[in-house]
Parts: sequence; structure tokens; C-alpha cells
Amino acid sequence: MPPPAERKDPYLSFHFRVVVEGLEVGGFSEVSGLDSETQVETFREGGQNLHEQQLAGPTKFPSRLVLKRGMTNPAVLWSWHQEVRDGRVTRKDVSIILLDSTGKEQRRWSVRQAAPVKWIGPQLRAAASEVAVESLELVHKGFFQR
Repeated sequence: MPPPAERKDPYLSFHFRVVVEGLEVGGFSEVSGLDSETQVETFREGGQNLHEQQLAGPTKFPSRLVLKRGMTNPAVLWSWHQEVRDGRVTRKDVSIILLDSTGKEQRRWSVRQAAPVKWIGPQLRAAASEVAVESLELVHKGFFQR
């Protein structure tokens, strides 16, 4: 029997879960800020005129993790944000889990020691029929993919 074919099409991005310290806080329509950048240090080597040496420097995480969702019961995330706002900073691990069309986990990004630093409430306009969306921004100490 031949081995199963390897999936060649990309996974759809609209089916994911967000987990904070093992507790699913789902209902998000968008997660952004999963990016890292390794600085490149360039120097000229004596006697080498054809090119510069480029060495990998420190890696930084320039973006905040941004969670956007339609207004729901925000108890867990709102409480966490209020604690930080009141000076009780509790860093928590956050996982973003990408699911396939059957609900099976395909990728997981684990964000280390995150803390909420900004909450943005919905735009309320009587003339619009849009979903009221809130967002929460988290700073963190890096992430890795499993």
C-alpha cells in the first residue's frame, strides 16, 4: 500500500483556537503579531573588497500579539488586563492553535510569558451594522512553533 499523500494545499486560517494557561478563550476573528526578526550585523573584513561579512545578531519580537474578536463575555481576558492595569503583572503562556477542516490540530504557536498592555473597545456607530469588535494587545518574551 503506498504511503498517504502529503498535504500540498495551505491550511485555511479561519479555524483556530486561543488558549491562555490551558484555558480556551476562543471566539477570535483575528490573531496577528506572530513575527520575529533576527538582526544582521554587517562588517567589512580587511583585504576583502568583494563583499561584506553578515552575521546573525540577536533576535527580537518587534510586534505585539494582537487578539481581535467580536464582543462576547470577556471575563478571563478583561480580568487579566485589569490586574496588569492595577499593577499586578501576571505573565501567562498563550497558545495559538491552527486546526484543519476536521478540527484536528495542525500547527501550534506557543507564546512565552505574555502580558496584556492594551485593550481597544469596539467602534460604536448607530448607522453601521458591523460586529462590535474589541482587541487585546499582549507583549511577550518570544514564541516557538510546534
